[in-house]
Amino acid sequence: MESLWPRIEPLLARVQKPARYIGCEEGARVAQHAPWKVAWLLLYPDSYEIGLPNQGLQILYELLNERDDAVAERAYAPWVDMERQLRAEGIPLFSVDSHRPAGEFDLLAFNLSAELVYTNLLNCIDLAGVPVRAGERSPTDPLVVAGGHCTYNPEPLADFVDAFVIGDGEQVVAEITEVVGDWKRGGRTPGSRERVLRALAAVPGVYVPSMYDVDYDGERLVGVRPRYPDVPARVEKRTIADLAAWPYPKRQLVPLTEVVHDRLNVEIFRGCTRGCRFCQAGMITRPVRERPAAQVRQMISDGLARTGYDEVALTSLSSADYSGIDEVVRGVVNDPSCSAQVGVSLPSLRVDAYTVGLAAEIAKVRRTGLTFAPEGGTWRIRQVISKLIREEDLYGAVDSAFSQGWQRIKLYFLIGLPTEADEDTLGIAELARNCVAIGRKHTNRVTVSASVGGFVPKPHTPFQWFGQNSEAELRRKVNLLKDETRRDRGVQLKWHDPKATLVEGIASRGDRRIGAVIEDVWRGGGVFQEWSEFFRLELWQDAMARHGLSIDWYVHRDRTEDEVLPWDHISAGLHKDFLWGDWQDALAQSGVEDCRWTPCYDCGACTGYGIEHRVASAVPPAGGSQGTGQDLASGGFVPVALLGARP
Repeated sequence: MESLWPRIEPLLARVQKPARYIGCEEGARVAQHAPWKVAWLLLYPDSYEIGLPNQGLQILYELLNERDDAVAERAYAPWVDMERQLRAEGIPLFSVDSHRPAGEFDLLAFNLSAELVYTNLLNCIDLAGVPVRAGERSPTDPLVVAGGHCTYNPEPLADFVDAFVIGDGEQVVAEITEVVGDWKRGGRTPGSRERVLRALAAVPGVYVPSMYDVDYDGERLVGVRPRYPDVPARVEKRTIADLAAWPYPKRQLVPLTEVVHDRLNVEIFRGCTRGCRFCQAGMITRPVRERPAAQVRQMISDGLARTGYDEVALTSLSSADYSGIDEVVRGVVNDPSCSAQVGVSLPSLRVDAYTVGLAAEIAKVRRTGLTFAPEGGTWRIRQVISKLIREEDLYGAVDSAFSQGWQRIKLYFLIGLPTEADEDTLGIAELARNCVAIGRKHTNRVTVSASVGGFVPKPHTPFQWFGQNSEAELRRKVNLLKDETRRDRGVQLKWHDPKATLVEGIASRGDRRIGAVIEDVWRGGGVFQEWSEFFRLELWQDAMARHGLSIDWYVHRDRTEDEVLPWDHISAGLHKDFLWGDWQDALAQSGVEDCRWTPCYDCGACTGYGIEHRVASAVPPAGGSQGTGQDLASGGFVPVALLGARP
């Protein structure tokens, strides 16, 4: 591999942000390529500012470079100005570490965390000089693989991606490296690409679309079935059982230019037992696995010393649910070894786990942003979605924050939820208005930002059967809120474009036929569709019509219990009958409690570990979920026999 840097450097004066393309970050690795090493190019199909902080990519970057038989570099989607320059000069996509051509790597590995980046994935493959469609690639072309939450419905990208990794990637990348290494040593001869793909299909957690046939009966999907007897009919997700064994990233990348989430990020646990029915992440990442508090403190101490950051984010799906959260926050804030005062942010907060004591500790240094997510405007709709937060929970958390000196908080809500009525929508304005009133008891400078997003049903959730609200209906609900809050001083209303929500719905629950639509949108110039300045709904509408596909059928209709769903051959560890039962409970407006404090619901997530569910043995304190038992803090699983949970 030869560096393209002599050809890239002259282009940097012609683009908006040259620092996106030069690499050289603190923590970056010097790539040590060798003929016997499997070369990975880890790609985030969005701009550098969005992609660099991604922890999943950084973890795999470190793990692969620690191996003797692998080397990993990084790339990000070039911004539109750089893409124009690359195409005009005939320069392919390149790594930011050593500026080697992307097409000369053995694997192009994408992280997929949002549906609207799908066209960027195609664009990056094309910029690499690789055929966009998997069926047109030769043994000399890289393998295209993808991981991330969006791969739990891989079908819309099945024509373009050679292999999908379902679940946690820490262990499976080693197994993929060994398979691809054997392929390289065999010379990548004609016909060998089919053989290596078949070998990858035998790796647990790896889905290879070309090894499966898809059957339709008119509009309806009949099934996705393996083409060979040694290919699994159902691909089970990979799960890292012991998070303590994987203290990564150890050397977080520190960028040379501004990026989002520019701070030290330390993952404190994975999974969630809250059971919010709209939340795909909470469903597919079960069971809960906590990192030991001592390890969290060590990772924070080491990371702050190495990076020079003065803020640390404790990341998870619900940071305040971490059993050692008070101890960890107190330890960071009061650590005399820190050369400067360090701010602590909890990016994902449950209002019923946020206390005055926690607010006081965080406020000792500086008041980082606070975002609470009630999700629904009324108790009725929150029972439907099983977000069991009462108004007094929210108001108590808001009062705790304002009492400790905060002047601005952000509330996040969803509209277009199942059974939602206008009363539920208008309840959003009422909650925001009441939060402003609470804040004014403590300060006259109060701002409550109410951010509203349109609900998109996701695979592997109880709402996967729900017909999404139309773009017109979502816009009507936004206008309701605009009218209701127009005179409310202190309330700022923000909303996600309902047009973009519609397209997310097409891709979220699409089958393999949606791939042709994605390709048409890309060929029509539809890149960076998650950015409002580039989003073009008409490209998607025209492509759907051109291929004879109905938006209403894919997005707005309810599914039936017996319908084959495009992702039924992908297992997130959850029983389908459990999800259907939870969907029926939602329609009955019945919420379910956190399974850490109740008998097992038999969702299926923990059964592969010889236990029924991942739970703290201590009784939760009144009014919240903090103060959980020692077994939760240990980072291990708890045998069901010790908990008395029903089988």
